[in-house]
Amino acid sequence: MILSRILVFSLLATLGTGLDLVTKDRVFAWKGLPGEQPPAWWIENYFGIETAVNQGAVFGLGQGYGWLFAIVSIAAIFGLFSWLFLYRACHSLWLTVTLGLVTGGILGNLYDRLNLHGLPGPFAGGVRDWILLRYGQYTWPNFNIADSLLVAGAIMLAIYSLFLADNPGETAGPGGSTGPGETTGPGSSGARTASGTSERA
Repeated sequence: MILSRILVFSLLATLGTGLDLVTKDRVFAWKGLPGEQPPAWWIENYFGIETAVNQGAVFGLGQGYGWLFAIVSIAAIFGLFSWLFLYRACHSLWLTVTLGLVTGGILGNLYDRLNLHGLPGPFAGGVRDWILLRYGQYTWPNFNIADSLLVAGAIMLAIYSLFLADNPGETAGPGGSTGPGETTGPGSSGARTASGTSERA
């Protein structure tokens, strides 16, 4: 079971990262750096493509602290791996999928924060965004596939915390131990933790 969850997690993280980086490369090769070309609309004045470079966090928050977000991203990846495999979050398929999506989002934007894209001058170390949403006079901050994966993962974590965390068999604590009065049936992949690991989602 653990091997299958590792495969699911790795596949989602790899596909998410790859899709994010490929779309960024293609869009920036097509539209150039920010301001070089006007937006290309898929749905006129509502949904389109426009290149932007974000020196902050998701949706433009925390401008100027890209270096800090890079450090936090690296720490988050170690934390996710620990939660998934040391604290047995991988016993929950929901959490495995969730953390795979989040990891894909983190790695996609971390690639840019480390300036591996090689953008020049003021764009160095910035995250490449390209999805444009507009409604009337309001324009949502440009974002990318990695941001979408992070938001999807956050929503799934919220759903897990609100509705799934107390379900028996979702997660097991370190070493797969169960709490008082909790049992693991034949073929079961795990049980709830007494330490409250699932509540930290």
